[in-house]
Order: sequence, then C-alpha cells, then structure tokens
Amino acid sequence: MGDIKRIGRRTVYENRWMKVHEDDVRFPDGSEGIYGIVDKEDFVLIIPRHHDGRYQLVQQFRYPVANRYWEFPQGSWETRPGSNPEIVALGELEEETGFRAESLQKLGHLFEAYGFSNQGFHVFLADKLVQGEAARGHEEQDMLTASFSPKEVADLICTGQIKDAPTIAALGLLNISESE
Repeated sequence: MGDIKRIGRRTVYENRWMKVHEDDVRFPDGSEGIYGIVDKEDFVLIIPRHHDGRYQLVQQFRYPVANRYWEFPQGSWETRPGSNPEIVALGELEEETGFRAESLQKLGHLFEAYGFSNQGFHVFLADKLVQGEAARGHEEQDMLTASFSPKEVADLICTGQIKDAPTIAALGLLNISESE
C-alpha cells in the first residue's frame, strides 16, 4: 500500500494560533487531488483528580460552536511553541483552575481530528492537588471551574454538557491505563 505524497502546498490562512494549508497531493494510483490541513501546535489536556476521586472541570464559551460546555483543562502556549508539555500542563492547570499538582503522570498522546488537522494533545493525570489561585488569560475571563464525581462526569457526557472529544478520549485513556 503506497502513501499519499504532497507535491505542492499553499498557505491560505495564518494567525498566531494556526495555519491552514491547501496541499496538492498524488495518490498511490497516480491520480492527483487536494487536502486542506489545519496546522496547529500540540496542546496539553490535564485530568485533575482530587483525593476523593472527583474531577476538576472547567467550562467556558466556545465561540465556534456558540455554546458553553464542561471539559478538562487544556491549552497550549502559542507564544512559546515547542515548550515542554509537562511544564505547559502544570501551568495550564494552575492558570485555569487555581490548583497545583504535586503529582503529574503522562498517560499518552492522541490526535484531536487527524482527518483534517495535524494537532495532537498530551494527556496528563494530575493528582495530589493543592488549592491556589487561578490566573486566567483575557480570553478565559468567562471560565468557570467545579469538581464532579465520576458518575456526575458520565451524566454530563450523556446529557450533552460535555461534548469535547479530547475530554472524553482522555477519560477512556485513563480508564485503560488504570485497568492494566
């Protein structure tokens, strides 16, 4: 089975968070076509788990879908590309929730939507949480944070209050890692 080969690229849009490319490609049978690619830096997703098993979630308005949903804290440092994911995870956790983690375990790396984007995310489990103070950025001024039991998180997923695919995938990765 051959691979699809890029034979040309045009960057059709760019800002500080992403680039959008249109690639001319050649398929294994020799035919040609195009792919649109959203090129974004990887991000981190943190699963903050309290000593009693509750999870700390955040909620904010997500402009592209025009609604608010609960999710695990996540983000990247656009102004410092290539930063160590563990350092970014600790920073994002404190920035968004106010909690610091005394224990951080990397669970894995997943892709968010590899059908059209190269962006992936590093998943971390944060334990031994210590309350501090949130230091949210301007774009996060409407963010809320609260803790939920595993059952409540499952209910939030089933009732459509969590629709974030990385959050749901991270829970699956956590469940697999803890069942081994």
